[in-house]
Amino acid sequence: MTRRNARTGHTDWCGRDHRCNLGEHRSEELVVDLPGRARAVLVRVRSTAGRDHAEVRLRVALAPTEVAARRQLVGLLADIRQAVTRAGIAARPAPRRAG
Repeated sequence: MTRRNARTGHTDWCGRDHRCNLGEHRSEELVVDLPGRARAVLVRVRSTAGRDHAEVRLRVALAPTEVAARRQLVGLLADIRQAVTRAGIAARPAPRRAG
């Protein structure tokens, strides 16, 4: 459960600065950097409706040849699809049992 400061309205994970705007709350960026190869940035966001989301930006250096770059993109898309599906399933509420 995320606590919210009654005085400021910010959550305990919120960045509490210019990142929060238009009623959203945004965490500080979590960065994974492999210089010259890849970079991923993750930010937790709470929308004005109160729903929490993960915002992910990803940048990956592609191979210099077209065939190899396309092969990388196909693999990357499959990996992203798997990660999004796994996260979506985990976020789904458990079905109610008739009782």
